[in-house]
Amino acid sequence: MLTFEVPKDLNLKVLNFLYDDEELKFRFLTTLAGVHYPHSKGRELAVVYHLHNLVDNVRIRLKIFTDVNQPDVYTATGLFSAANWLERETYDFYGINFVGHPNLKRILNVDEMDYFPMRKEYPLEDQTRIDKDDEMFGRGGMLGFGTERTDHGQSTLAEADKPGTEGREIV
Repeated sequence: MLTFEVPKDLNLKVLNFLYDDEELKFRFLTTLAGVHYPHSKGRELAVVYHLHNLVDNVRIRLKIFTDVNQPDVYTATGLFSAANWLERETYDFYGINFVGHPNLKRILNVDEMDYFPMRKEYPLEDQTRIDKDDEMFGRGGMLGFGTERTDHGQSTLAEADKPGTEGREIV
């Protein structure tokens, strides 16, 4: 898919051009989403638009980057009515402020949340933790978990995958 980047101050001009041009005809907003790139200073947040020319069946992707400290992007709701919900969802999860949006508010998270859950601002889970039982999450954890024989005498995948059992029937 053709992907290109546009300065955030020009997103509406480019979207209008892609929509109005009689040869391009990108008049359908397939989706709009946010992305967080925490290590890209000054470009931590992105808004990604997927546009579709339904006449010629052509799709393109448009990306706009913004600073996490000033995440303001112009709304596309005047051009695409589908942008209304998608922008609210992106605001709700990433905190991107769509300037000019008719009703920008949280729609899936509670209003009391003072953070944006899809941002990568939290450390990964500590794999050395011993205060939880992985078996409760279906990830093993107990001795023998996943290695028992079934009632009908066939071994489980875990036993069949042991080294030295290649090509051998396990009974």
